[in-house]
Amino acid sequence: MDERSRSLLKTLVEHYIADGQPVGSRALSKFSGLDLSPATIRNVMADLEEAGFVASPHTSAGRIPTARGYRLFVDSLLTMQPLEARQRGEMAEALQGLPASQLIANASQLLSSLTHFAGVVVAPRRAASRIRQIEFLSLSEKRILLIIVTVDGDVQNRIVNTERDYSASELASAANFLNQNFSGLDFDQIRQKLAQEIQQLRDDIKPLMSLALETGDEALSAGNQPYVISGERNLLDVEELSSNMKRLRELFDLFEQRSSMVRLLEVSNRAEGVQIFIGGESGLAPLDECSVIAAPYSVDGRVVGSVGVIGPTRMAYERVIPIVDITARLLSSALSFKNES
Repeated sequence: MDERSRSLLKTLVEHYIADGQPVGSRALSKFSGLDLSPATIRNVMADLEEAGFVASPHTSAGRIPTARGYRLFVDSLLTMQPLEARQRGEMAEALQGLPASQLIANASQLLSSLTHFAGVVVAPRRAASRIRQIEFLSLSEKRILLIIVTVDGDVQNRIVNTERDYSASELASAANFLNQNFSGLDFDQIRQKLAQEIQQLRDDIKPLMSLALETGDEALSAGNQPYVISGERNLLDVEELSSNMKRLRELFDLFEQRSSMVRLLEVSNRAEGVQIFIGGESGLAPLDECSVIAAPYSVDGRVVGSVGVIGPTRMAYERVIPIVDITARLLSSALSFKNES
């Protein structure tokens, strides 16, 4: 893409983010600062549309950016807006001198209040639960109730669907093997030790053991890394989202699906700095018209969670990105200080 096209695309995205209306050739001519004829601008826009960077709504002669257009804008055309020292100071003050759980909640509220979108913080993962006892109870053909009791006294029940029927004696034998050999260990430790001792197991019991490990691990992990979300109702005020109530309901349902949101935000834990998911890049259909901006935070140099903002694709990226980045840094600092004291 040549410099002229990049400049016009940048102008179009910035103008559309500012007022939410399709941008026509006249506005591009006025705001781009380029000495181009309307015909030239229309030709460039036609090329950008053909390349998938902009689209023409049916009701207007103007154009709006596509997810691909936003991606190019964010990756190479964006002019960041650093936060003022006063605002940074206020953010730091909001994340000081609080218990860790309150810090997480305050960070989520801070993200929401500053961006007017939904603010999300994935809390640090708690230590893996160690197992005291495991039992299997036959419910019906190919359905078994897995009962897990942790050292802390927590009890989890999960239904396991098996490929074949298991007799009461087989289930008792499997439970006895696990309890005698792995009591006091967490599921990661059980999995490692079992891999070494797998030859001791009868072939007909091995599938049951694998299912028990997988299901039990999921059961104890489900509540092991909570996340806090604030400001979901802000999204009701976003015209692009509120005009499609079916999609909005799907979005709110997604917020209830803890595991899906945590998996998405955890992607930022494996990368440095701020990560941006625009539209379908998230892999979650309810977010097709949204952008997610996320960044990892750490305690004593070790990444333990992530912070993020969920809003429409038409958001002020130059402002939201620094807010997410600084919130992650401030939360890291506050939690690390608390860890020292």
